[in-house]
Amino acid sequence: MLSACLALGRRNLAWRSREYIRCIATPSSADTEHTREQLRQLLRETAQSVTVVTTLVPSDPPVDTDKNECRKFHDGTGGVYHGATLSSFTSIAFDPLPLVAFSLRIPSRMATALNTHVRDVSDTNASHMVINILSAAQPHLAVKFSRPDLHPRPLEDPDVQWTKSEEGFPILSGALGALSCTLISRSLPLGDLRWVPGRHPSEQVEGYGGFTSELFIARVSRVERVPWVEEQTGENDRLRTLPLLYHRRKYATVCDIPPKS
Repeated sequence: MLSACLALGRRNLAWRSREYIRCIATPSSADTEHTREQLRQLLRETAQSVTVVTTLVPSDPPVDTDKNECRKFHDGTGGVYHGATLSSFTSIAFDPLPLVAFSLRIPSRMATALNTHVRDVSDTNASHMVINILSAAQPHLAVKFSRPDLHPRPLEDPDVQWTKSEEGFPILSGALGALSCTLISRSLPLGDLRWVPGRHPSEQVEGYGGFTSELFIARVSRVERVPWVEEQTGENDRLRTLPLLYHRRKYATVCDIPPKS
């Protein structure tokens, strides 16, 4: 009798949990739009760190059509270096593993390349990318890596100084810091939430403004040593020690809060 009661209790708890998840996962379109706009306005008042993710992307034609081309790609001979500005980067855990997360709009060369790395690299401990945390002296790099229409290959620009990580990915000189990272899995689609518990498979979520995104979660395998920018002196030397932030649609940095008198 006791075991039957416990089983019934577990079923009821599971049912209530599913109903709760369904309620929070399936709001109306009007509610979602209202929440989205309120969140956007609030986040404009907060400061977001600005980072640039760099990796090797496939050259044309796509490398995953041929195993030999895949090998060349991961040997660094069948692709080109590429970078993309992130505004959604965050640290999500230190224990049991140091994890970070970010999202990328799709379709994009960067998103495709990162998923290709996960699929084809047999060594799961090998880094897939470097996340460069920009300093306050580098707003020009944030712009350059965010405009592929104007700067399709910014790492080939002579004004962009960089070195290679142990795995051969670009580390931007003068950055506040750089992280070599390994993706823990393929990205999660944020335009199709069928993987969210409680959603019906037929329910779709359209991307805002015609775009959709994918979520990437990565383990930090190494904190890199970042080289200084050549001939960096004066004001830029001071800004090198401060983070680049995005606040109210402008680039900014931090300042100290004066102590209470």
